[in-house]
Amino acid sequence: MSGKHRLVIGMSGASGAVLGLRCLELVSELEQVECHLVVTPAAARTLTTELDGDAHSRAISLADVVHPCGDVGAAIASGSFRCHGMIVAPCSMRTLSAIAYSLSDNLLTRTADVMLKERRRLVLIGRETPLHAGHLEAMLKVTNHGAIILPPVPAFYTRPASLDEVVTQIAAHALELAGVEMSGVLVRWDGNAASST
Repeated sequence: MSGKHRLVIGMSGASGAVLGLRCLELVSELEQVECHLVVTPAAARTLTTELDGDAHSRAISLADVVHPCGDVGAAIASGSFRCHGMIVAPCSMRTLSAIAYSLSDNLLTRTADVMLKERRRLVLIGRETPLHAGHLEAMLKVTNHGAIILPPVPAFYTRPASLDEVVTQIAAHALELAGVEMSGVLVRWDGNAASST
């Protein structure tokens, strides 16, 4: 594999499109990361609904490579594609359930399935509340397969002053879980206080 850290970011249609966009913004500043992006049609709609009319095109502009969600023959759909991991941000319960039950019905869910079978990091920022038993069962199943579920829960010890700070902390945490070093961005607890070092 090249010296670059290859990362796939998938965006599905759950609320919280800003989480995926922030992940893209953060990795676009890192020369050592090559970012591949898959956006579902529902995610494209949510980007426009929750943010603005340019959010979808902005997301696309931040990635190194963009793959159409319907292209199940794309390079990232194969285990032979060398990659460090994947983040799905946000991850709808529909997408999470499809991953949990190996339903590779589009490029996002197929690529996530590849991450699991190849024992690579898969971080799902699951977005739904409240949760019913079906959601919880799917979350347990996908966790048992090797995925990491990261609910977008604020880290209150950071004493966030804005929603922007909350979003950045969650996105940076997801990136670190996917193997991307986020020192200087991710605020860490050091036992006594929060620190960004």
